[in-house]
Amino acid sequence: MKYLVTGTAGFIGFHVAKHLLDRGDEVVGLDIINDYYDINLKYARLDHMGVRRDQVKRDLLVQSDTISGYRFIQLDLSEKKPLLDLFAKEKFDVVIHLAAQAGVRYSLTNPEVYIESNIVAFMNILECCRFHPVKHLVYASSSSVYGSNEKMPFTTSDSVDHPISLYAASKKSNELMAHTYSHLFNIPTTGLRFFTVYGPWGRPDMALFLFTEAIMKGEPIQVFNYGNMKRDFTYIDDIVLGVVKVADRPARPNEDFDGQDPDPGSSKAPYKVYNIGNSAPVLLMDYIRAVEKGLGKEAQMNLLPLQHGDVPASHADVSDLVRDTGYKPDTPIDEGVKSFTDWYLDYYKK
Repeated sequence: MKYLVTGTAGFIGFHVAKHLLDRGDEVVGLDIINDYYDINLKYARLDHMGVRRDQVKRDLLVQSDTISGYRFIQLDLSEKKPLLDLFAKEKFDVVIHLAAQAGVRYSLTNPEVYIESNIVAFMNILECCRFHPVKHLVYASSSSVYGSNEKMPFTTSDSVDHPISLYAASKKSNELMAHTYSHLFNIPTTGLRFFTVYGPWGRPDMALFLFTEAIMKGEPIQVFNYGNMKRDFTYIDDIVLGVVKVADRPARPNEDFDGQDPDPGSSKAPYKVYNIGNSAPVLLMDYIRAVEKGLGKEAQMNLLPLQHGDVPASHADVSDLVRDTGYKPDTPIDEGVKSFTDWYLDYYKK
């Protein structure tokens, strides 16, 4: 199978591409390599995949020096023509679209980026899948779409009409756009509402990275909502297995779909949305204790109120994902956090 994995210089995309290649698939990785966070980490991920920084040039496919079946292209998804050309040439079997502008707080100060990266770019992906049909389009949504919802656990049968950040609104928009293309052009699409993903090679803007960095520097960590937070933290290896299991199972029409009582997570069209998380929320303070244990150092804490756009708790109902794919996250929080802190200490030679 030939896969296009967008966002392959990013955290989840890097790990997904590695897994596909390890099982013998062919992968074209795509990333714009923007400076939302340290581009050196993005290039380090690519280097790990056998693509050197000096090889990367805009709109040019580069063959990995070390991994058979992997090629990389730096490309801006908001530019439609080069993307259409890539689809026409490569004839992908499956697209796993993980590229996006992430970050709830960043969307408060840089809203325009979310329209270009999450709306315009996704429109172009859909158009490419329309004119160069694929067996399946899997794309990243987010648990942020649940917004003001307070009923736990979050389930895909819930309404998600009350986002509290532009980032969340852009992800909800992706789901609506995907449904339209599934309905009009019979494109099988599956959206994955990621909950908090963590692990080696993680993003520097995420809490685990920020906590680790501050503790190692002897600086206080920022603990929002005075520590009264719960998150459905999910280890990267568990997430990757779920993504690949979903990709291997193209979305199908729901034969029991009832237009009088419509299920938001499925359709008469080949369209599906899943939560992908651990389904076992962890107290933020317990997460911090795991970081302290992994580093062998105690954290200093600044206890702060809840940030705008944040939610105090998240809890994924993944029962339909388990039923349909056999997805089973099983990495304990202490083990997963230790894997990250070990990677961090090695990568930064602490």
